[in-house]
Amino acid sequence: MSKPEQTSRVDELATELTREQEAAVRILANELHRVNAAVQNCVEQGLSVELQRVMRHHSEDGFWGDMIVPIIVKRK
Repeated sequence: MSKPEQTSRVDELATELTREQEAAVRILANELHRVNAAVQNCVEQGLSVELQRVMRHHSEDGFWGDMIVPIIVKRK
């Protein structure tokens, strides 16, 4: 997906979200920022980090989200 397409899709989605959904997305974005900072910290401490999907969480309404765990590799 090109950047202009992606931007318009984000804008379109943003106008369709409920307040509760917007709040949930903000929480997710904030937590992902923290995860990214933690990954950077691990890398700076000499570790390699891969985030791997281990399962999907499904709602009764057909929505889903990936659950992830970190795979950590340390060089000898």
